[in-house]
Amino acid sequence: MASGGDDAEASAGTQDALSAAVRRTRQWLERRTLGLATGVAVAVLAVVFVLPAAVVFVEAILVDGALSAAPIRGVLTDPFYVGALANVFADPLAVGEHLRGLVGWARAGFPVPTFGLIGFTAYQALLSTVASVALGLPGAYVLARFEFPGRDLLRSLTILPFVLPGIMVAVGFFAMFSAGGPFNRLLGLVGFGPVDILFSLEVIVLAHAFYNAPLVARLATAAWESVDARTVETARSLGASRRRAFLDVIVPQLAPAVLAGAILTFVFTFRTFPIVLALGGLELATVEVWIYSRIRQLDLAGAAALAVVETAIAVAVLAIYLRFEARRYGSGRTPTPSERTPLVPSLRALAKPSRLAIFAYGLVVAVVFVGPIASMIVESLTGPNGLTLRYYAFLINRQAEGAAFQVKPWPAVRNSLLFAGATLAIAVPTGVVVAVRRVRGGRGGLVLDALATAPLAVSGIVLGVGLLRGLVFGVPLPGGFRLQVTGVAAIVAAHAAAAYPFVVRNAAPAVGGVDRSLVESARSLGASRARALLDVELPLAISGVVAGAAFAAAISIGEFNSTVILAEGGDAYTMPVAVERYLGDRTLGPATAMGTVLLAVTSASFVVIERVGGRY
Repeated sequence: MASGGDDAEASAGTQDALSAAVRRTRQWLERRTLGLATGVAVAVLAVVFVLPAAVVFVEAILVDGALSAAPIRGVLTDPFYVGALANVFADPLAVGEHLRGLVGWARAGFPVPTFGLIGFTAYQALLSTVASVALGLPGAYVLARFEFPGRDLLRSLTILPFVLPGIMVAVGFFAMFSAGGPFNRLLGLVGFGPVDILFSLEVIVLAHAFYNAPLVARLATAAWESVDARTVETARSLGASRRRAFLDVIVPQLAPAVLAGAILTFVFTFRTFPIVLALGGLELATVEVWIYSRIRQLDLAGAAALAVVETAIAVAVLAIYLRFEARRYGSGRTPTPSERTPLVPSLRALAKPSRLAIFAYGLVVAVVFVGPIASMIVESLTGPNGLTLRYYAFLINRQAEGAAFQVKPWPAVRNSLLFAGATLAIAVPTGVVVAVRRVRGGRGGLVLDALATAPLAVSGIVLGVGLLRGLVFGVPLPGGFRLQVTGVAAIVAAHAAAAYPFVVRNAAPAVGGVDRSLVESARSLGASRARALLDVELPLAISGVVAGAAFAAAISIGEFNSTVILAEGGDAYTMPVAVERYLGDRTLGPATAMGTVLLAVTSASFVVIERVGGRY
């Protein structure tokens, strides 16, 4: 009996010890959940972004296994890349010689200098930025200051052009501005001759504005709606005119958002690829297109050196953007928004100059934004003899009878949706963790800021090549192991790297806006940091997380730059790649039909994620 009692006591003691160990382990995990999650997020980003980018950039600084600046110096001293600045980079200390050259240029009457491929890329990005701001700001004014039926829907749809695949935008512009397209038919109705702007700088700038003006409009609209009406009323009560109050009170509050949108637009259009490739080709090549061309010619060292220069310029510009982004989210105040006025209060109001200007702007919006999308859809339904479904029948026949090496529509749709789901599984938790750590600050904040911003500076082409040469071919590890990620997983990694910065940028303001007293109350009632995060912070910030997830899904479905490299020669092609391959076959009809399918899938995915996420 005594032995049985001892065994029972020993068993009870063992159970108590195990329970205590489990409790301590659970408490330890709860205390360190965020830290562990951060470690996992950093490890994921190291694999899907840092390592691939490093694989390419190393090619630019290694020659025959030794460190060398020769490849980068070769870019900076080649007039083809930097034009008249080549001599300056070749010998920057020859100040006297450069000044004499400057004087000679002035005496010659200030002829327009050449700035090479990089200069042209910056020039077209600057023009695209100006056009995007010029088209986006009036839209922000209308959305922020006026009330009209469908305003909320219109505001939601403003994000759609930004997340559409670039190759699809190019198809829409082909359909809209071709010789027999709707734009030239409209010109013919008012007595003007046909205008051929395809394969010109003008159409590239217009396509970039289509892409980025909505981004400017959304940022400026949010800032305009955040203008505290009390500050304007105070200025007016002190004698300021309406114009003076606008310039002294409203403009300073709008400026950070507008400049942030302009800088982001410059970076995006500086790294542009599919639009220039489709609408300009090598004759209007940008740096990104030339990198792609070098890679296809197996000149990886040249491409890497050019990519380093491109990334350095993008990082410098993004550093300015981060300053304005900090101002946008730094106030933490609750403004009193101004009342919106009816857009059409009466029929007589339609004759006012302000309303006429708004409706003229609406016509421009119809041509630039609605026209290409509508033209693509109409083109997919129109043949030489009128309405037809022949291009959709072509896709069905290709799916049913196409050879194994031919591009089929269903694998493209299936791959796009599967890749988008996998991208969400990686990008959303990673982006949320990075967003939470950025908002809370502390150790590692600088590293997280860099990880959250750097993908915006590194091109998709560079990332795709890095994934191909690094993870796809395999990276040797200590102990004889090898880190290797095959084609499909590499594509998902590329999509996740492109998408998670947008999760961070949508989730961070929402997490930062959570009332800290609620979190502290949960902690004072015994909730651990992890429990308070899961039960209080994330539910309150779910709108930002869902918006980030919608962005991530749409970006994955529309991603082209990396996918076109990683899917080369395989059956892991996506819808944008399928559109590009149909275009490559000079078959605009099937390309527009595939583009319409892509538009439907992208829009449906965006709506489903927002609706499902909106329930929580």
